[in-house]
Amino acid sequence: MSLLRNPYKVLRDLMPDPPLQVGTVVSITGSVASIQLPGGGVAQARGEAAVNDRVFFRDGVIEGPAPTLPIVLIDV
Repeated sequence: MSLLRNPYKVLRDLMPDPPLQVGTVVSITGSVASIQLPGGGVAQARGEAAVNDRVFFRDGVIEGPAPTLPIVLIDV
C-alpha cells in the first residue's frame, strides 16, 4: 500500500488562512456589504449587517459584530 499524499492537498496546506479583518459597513446592495477598512480601503463581503455596523469579516464573508474600539495604525 502506497503512502502517497494528494498533491493538491499538499499545496493547499502551504497556503495561509485568510486574515480576520474589521471595518465599518458603509453601504449594502442586496446581501453584499461595502466595508470601509481602517486604512481607508473598501472591501466587499456577504452576510447580515446594517449600515454603520462594525463587523469582523474574512474571505468575503461577514463573521459577526465587532466592538467599537479605537484603532491605532502603526507604520513599520
